[in-house]
Amino acid sequence: MNSSIILSVITFVYGLAAFLYVAAWVFKKEKFGKIATWVVYISVVGNTAGIALRWVETYQQGFGHAPLSNLYESLVFFALVIGVLYLFIEKKYKLPVIGVVAMPLAFLSIAYASMGQSSNIQPLMPALKSNWLIAHVVACFIGYSAFAIAFGISCLYLMKRVNPDRKGFLFTSTPTLSILDDLTHQMVKFGFLFLTVGIITGAAWANSAWGRYWGWDPKETWSLITWFVYAAMLHARLVRGWQGKRIAYMSIIGFAAVLFTYFGVNLLPGLHSYQ
Repeated sequence: MNSSIILSVITFVYGLAAFLYVAAWVFKKEKFGKIATWVVYISVVGNTAGIALRWVETYQQGFGHAPLSNLYESLVFFALVIGVLYLFIEKKYKLPVIGVVAMPLAFLSIAYASMGQSSNIQPLMPALKSNWLIAHVVACFIGYSAFAIAFGISCLYLMKRVNPDRKGFLFTSTPTLSILDDLTHQMVKFGFLFLTVGIITGAAWANSAWGRYWGWDPKETWSLITWFVYAAMLHARLVRGWQGKRIAYMSIIGFAAVLFTYFGVNLLPGLHSYQ
């Protein structure tokens, strides 16, 4: 069994987790939520195994680089990090309701990889063969995943804000608006840290590969735009005291910038296009 088959199977496991969380939310069945959490654990373990096997396969084919070099591999890794971050949130904050938004995002990521992208292992361009690959891509996708979950939490916030006393969320103890707002802020801070590290390591990698730290390539430009959106959000929170609806909308705008940085720039000529 090769890695692409394992990851294709895991796609359906993520989908099952998403379905169970939504079912628990809609029908207020705590049992569904508990089962969903175990399904997420299975998804994360299987996802990790698939990535590890793919790494072995790159060596078997003579390439020997981390499986983070194309759109298929990055989407698979994106799903994994969302799953891991979600499990951390559930364990620390006891908020399984976040699975209602986190798991569909993980499922969509790996489903798009499995059903819409080639799983062929590709060699790296000689200039990109560097130890910076792992540091840069891992940091960026930890940041992206945190922003994705913050986006989902912001959507929950705006839904709940319509009727703060609504009881239709996962279990009977619904997170308050202040908890959702604070968790959005925490995830954005976490993501911003890793996005910053990703940009710095990317600059170091660019200097190693092309002899310059920054070249205003579309991916570099949009990474910086995304960084400024989240920096403005954190600044507004810290200095201006912004909370609630305004922070939720900024989180959504920020994630839109992330998506364009990730997918949109592939339509533009540049050195960073994921294929």
